Amino acid sequence: MARRAVGGSGPQGEDFSFVSPLVKYVLFFFNALFWMISMVMVAVGVYARLLKHAEAAMACLAVDPAILLVVVGILTFLITFCGCVGSLRENICLLQTFSVCLTVVFLLQLAAGVLGFVFSDKARGKVSEIINGAIVHYRDDLDLQNLIDFGQKEFSCCGGVSYKDWSQNMYFNCTPLNPSRERCSVPFSCCLQDTHQAVINTMCGRGMQAMGYLEASAFIHTNGCIDKLVNWTHGNLFLLGGITLGLAVPQLVGILLAQILINQINDQIKLQLYNQQHRADPWY
Repeated sequence: MARRAVGGSGPQGEDFSFVSPLVKYVLFFFNALFWMISMVMVAVGVYARLLKHAEAAMACLAVDPAILLVVVGILTFLITFCGCVGSLRENICLLQTFSVCLTVVFLLQLAAGVLGFVFSDKARGKVSEIINGAIVHYRDDLDLQNLIDFGQKEFSCCGGVSYKDWSQNMYFNCTPLNPSRERCSVPFSCCLQDTHQAVINTMCGRGMQAMGYLEASAFIHTNGCIDKLVNWTHGNLFLLGGITLGLAVPQLVGILLAQILINQINDQIKLQLYNQQHRADPWY
């Protein structure tokens, strides 16, 4: 009678399944959402790359926002593809791949945050290196140019350490042999904002590197963006913590749902094997 209860119309009969439809489809739609977002990211990144001239495109691959968008989009696409198909097809291999990849990404983010906090001086040096590289390629990439201009206007800063860092750019270089019309200048985004000015004067930074700090400060922001960025980070730790938590929660939810579904699929496989082994039993 005990065997009949196991294989008959009881809770573990032929129609019973350990796999919860709620867990399965929540995980599927969770991944489908990010899967579509990743495809949009890749499409936008590829489109942005195709719009650029070949020479400019090859000159600054390391600091190209479009490349970063494509790389992040492809990684997200591959991870969420495993999650989508794995949950829909109840494939343990794909679900394990999704879970492991998501765990690695989460741990890398956590390690980057901890290392950035512990080794703040080295992190500052790396940020300085990135900003200086972006300054060098300012005129080579329109996306990078717009990004730098946006940052300098938002943080009211100019250059990396100071406005004279713009001499690293071949167009703004202050050497007497530089034939550029922008020699010794800085981008217009360094200029002090005039709220009453209807048209932006893009030549407002002309010749500013030839001036001293006190003289130039009447026209442009002389402080570098590195110190401004560091000060903004220290003053917005709660905001950054909230953003980090907002990024971490979906990852942890995805990992948790994937592991729950994997355990349910394993239980279902065990149940099917049990039923197959006892199907020939006359008491089953």
